[in-house]
Amino acid sequence: MPIEICDYDNGWPEAFAQICTRVGPVLDTLVLRIEHVGSTSVPGLAARPIIDLDVVIRQRSDLPAVIERLGTLDYVHQGDLGITGREAFRSVRYFDEPRHHLYVVGEDASELRRHLAFRDRLRADADVRERYAALKREVASRVGDDRAAYVSGKSAFVESVLTTIASA
Repeated sequence: MPIEICDYDNGWPEAFAQICTRVGPVLDTLVLRIEHVGSTSVPGLAARPIIDLDVVIRQRSDLPAVIERLGTLDYVHQGDLGITGREAFRSVRYFDEPRHHLYVVGEDASELRRHLAFRDRLRADADVRERYAALKREVASRVGDDRAAYVSGKSAFVESVLTTIASA
């Protein structure tokens, strides 16, 4: 199935809230906050229609309890998928909830800082947001269903934005 890039959907914040309503109470005091990250968190930005969430925990030692509690909601722990400090989870309940990627990160994780910095820059800068949307559409049309190629095709842009933020 080809990678689909959609115009911004005003329902994405509600979809994020719906997932939080299910996940937050189960994690209870283990979670500090849940951040809506990724393109669906940026008003006006075209995106793949998949909600990205960073579940922020206080300390890495809480991860086993988080894994256990998310398991009661039919989430399967997938490990870090090659990104140190970020643990991925897959939901097996896609039939009754918005499509999403759930990640668990410590409050001091560099990946969390990167997600938030990039999201906030896209929210604040229409030019960067428009260039990113155009790039995403171009890469998606070129790579078909190759998700790794899609991610790779956006990497240089993301890194350049993050470098600009770091040097400011």
